[in-house]
Amino acid sequence: MTSSKETGEFTGTKDKNYNLLWYTETCLNNALRMETYIQDAERDKDTELAELFRKAQADSRKGAELGKQLLRNRLGD
Repeated sequence: MTSSKETGEFTGTKDKNYNLLWYTETCLNNALRMETYIQDAERDKDTELAELFRKAQADSRKGAELGKQLLRNRLGD
């Protein structure tokens, strides 16, 4: 379901920087969660699954780094 309205119409927060903060935080949280999943897979000696989670973790870290850089540029670090 897509909406032509910005989500701020519903949340009261029409701030692109807030959206970028949320995205960055979500990427960081996902990277942390993947660490738990990696450990679980390694404990069960499931190297295929552990590798999948490592790749997902790397993607999440990359997203977080991109988000942090964009925030620095926009907020004038």
